[in-house]
Amino acid sequence: MEDDEIMSVTLKAIKREDHARSTTRNLRESGQVPAVVYGKDKETKSIAVNSIELVKTVRDEGRNAIISLDIDSGNSVDVMLHDYQMDDIKDELLHADFYIVNMGEAMDVDVSIRLDGDAPGVKDGGIMQQALYEAKLRVKPNAIPEEIVLDVSNMTMGDIIIVADLPKSSEYEILEDDDTTVATILAPRTDDDVEGIENENAEPELVGEVQKDKNEE
Repeated sequence: MEDDEIMSVTLKAIKREDHARSTTRNLRESGQVPAVVYGKDKETKSIAVNSIELVKTVRDEGRNAIISLDIDSGNSVDVMLHDYQMDDIKDELLHADFYIVNMGEAMDVDVSIRLDGDAPGVKDGGIMQQALYEAKLRVKPNAIPEEIVLDVSNMTMGDIIIVADLPKSSEYEILEDDDTTVATILAPRTDDDVEGIENENAEPELVGEVQKDKNEE
């Protein structure tokens, strides 16, 4: 995909000159989120964006979406949402960090891994366990995949899929260790397994009681 074909969503922003607490509080009360924009060899700027629009953009386009940030209607920069802070009690955005991206330069991003397919091992009673939910990729901004889809339709009981088994692409490099487990199908616990675990947990206590009785004698 060429740079001029890149699809990005526009988000309007305003410059933030006054950093007083009262001003920041008034911004939030008016539906704006205080934020900063920064990048490699770029001057950090304080801005504010509409909270609802930002949440909608991330929900619709994904965390790794390229956003055309229109600062004061005229100065647009391509950014990604790098970090954000939430008020867990009010469930409101408190602050956001935007990172200016270079469309021609690869960057490191975390991309979700989704398991797809009906595994025979699960049909036989096994338990699918996903150990890795995101993979770190090195990729140009215009080639970031929405997710990595892992086909598990051939997995049987006891099978393990590692990072080396993830789908390859010429557009990105997977930075995770090749031997890292992504998913496995575990055999279900039997009554004997549960009983064995209970006995293991009980044994030290029993030995302690016997030793105590001997000492008392």
